[in-house]
Amino acid sequence: MGVFSMSPKRAYNWYISLVAASCMVLYGYDASVYNSVLGSKNWLAYFNNPSDELTGAVNTAYTVGAVVSGFFFGGPVADYFGRRVGMATGSVFVILATFLQTFAPRGNIGCFIAGRVLVGIGQGLALTAGSIYIGELAPIEIRGKIMSFWQMFYSVGSFIAYWINYGCTKNKTKLGDWDWKMVVIFQLLMPVLIVTQVFFLPESPRWYCKKGKIDRARASLSRVRDSDQEVEDETLMIREALEFEKEAISSSYSALWKDRSVRKRLLLAFVINAGQQITGQGTLNTYSTIIYKKVFKSSSTIALINALNATFGILFTANATWTVDRFGRKFLLIVGAIGMGICMIIVAAVETSTPVLADGSKSQPVGISIVFLLFLFIFFYKPSWGATIWIWTSEVFSMNVRAQAVGMASQTQNVANAIVQQFFPTFLKNCGFYAFYMFAGINFLLALFVYFFIPETRQTRLEEMDIKFGGVNHVVKGGDLMGVEDSHHADLDQTLGDLHKQPHAEQKEVAA
Repeated sequence: MGVFSMSPKRAYNWYISLVAASCMVLYGYDASVYNSVLGSKNWLAYFNNPSDELTGAVNTAYTVGAVVSGFFFGGPVADYFGRRVGMATGSVFVILATFLQTFAPRGNIGCFIAGRVLVGIGQGLALTAGSIYIGELAPIEIRGKIMSFWQMFYSVGSFIAYWINYGCTKNKTKLGDWDWKMVVIFQLLMPVLIVTQVFFLPESPRWYCKKGKIDRARASLSRVRDSDQEVEDETLMIREALEFEKEAISSSYSALWKDRSVRKRLLLAFVINAGQQITGQGTLNTYSTIIYKKVFKSSSTIALINALNATFGILFTANATWTVDRFGRKFLLIVGAIGMGICMIIVAAVETSTPVLADGSKSQPVGISIVFLLFLFIFFYKPSWGATIWIWTSEVFSMNVRAQAVGMASQTQNVANAIVQQFFPTFLKNCGFYAFYMFAGINFLLALFVYFFIPETRQTRLEEMDIKFGGVNHVVKGGDLMGVEDSHHADLDQTLGDLHKQPHAEQKEVAA
């Protein structure tokens, strides 16, 4: 279906998905906020010039909040209260945290750190619920395309934060302490928009089915599917998958260790989500200001580079919208990792083999070359390990464990990022750009890991994903338990309690 022939319901499906994807703006903005304030002398003075260890602790505080929230609360909140409540609750935490950070008493960095913890808790809730929501509402044929906007909105968050920061650095004399407070308080923008819109969206039909609210599930699907037949087909498939998961495995989170197929997926998801952050992207996003200080002396120049990086990040992520469903998840991850590895090798070689000027900076041609290479790194990262990791993670788990598994897997990003970020400032200080050779090696290893261990998941229904990981088809098995021969079609003239039974060629092919 072309853009200009898009049906009203398909357009509405895009709208609700983009509202949910706005949760990622929270993540992108906050990840860029701390990087931005590190370049503010007023922020440093406001909190009595914190040591390198304390500077790292401020960032780690966010990570601790996000990991605890994602591992222990994100899944249960999304499963018990619904995906919409998960997104809204996370947004409320971010709103409270924004005020706490902006108006922290002078010299009281503990208050600022508390705000960072709350932001982490909020994002652990919102990111878990938001990514699942998109995957569960999006039609199979455009699921990857819609989900690619998840990562794009991370770039949108960075874009907003860095351009606000750039504007503040140009007026820091007039603004005083508000040169960093302005950057922090603008974080209110997106969570307020989410809270005011999210409860007007349809709830996930899969969540409704899990709660036994079949009529509400149909009502939700009817708002985003073009025909009654599609609604009945999908509702039935969801019910069949849930029936099998409840009877043959477990309807609780115990399936995470009881089901061999789920265990395998969780381990793979842990590895690639951690891998996303140790590609070098997490470090660049948090410490690019410190990295660029080794090349440029002007804080305004560095702020402009960060802002342009975020701008190009949006454009680069857009590549995922036309590649992820065309070439597949696996292809993008392999090409992206190889490209990032090559960029890191060249960046390290250029910086370490060129002379340092008297003022401690590099010559303009060298500086431009390094910026270009780091932008090229983002070109490879954004549509692959940026967007595709989230797409893959949100779609591979069965309904009984999806919320908890996605919450846990996505937070391994923060675990890995926290480990790297704690030692990276010291590593960079002692070793300079030789540190980037480490990231190059990691990227090449990640490409090999994907090639050998990650299966392709495009154009696979959520309820039938298990067959990609050595499991059984939950729709077929659930249909057998319910006594349904035709696992894809319901008779629209009867209730689901009196299903029409016909053999279905497509289902037999899948089962085979």
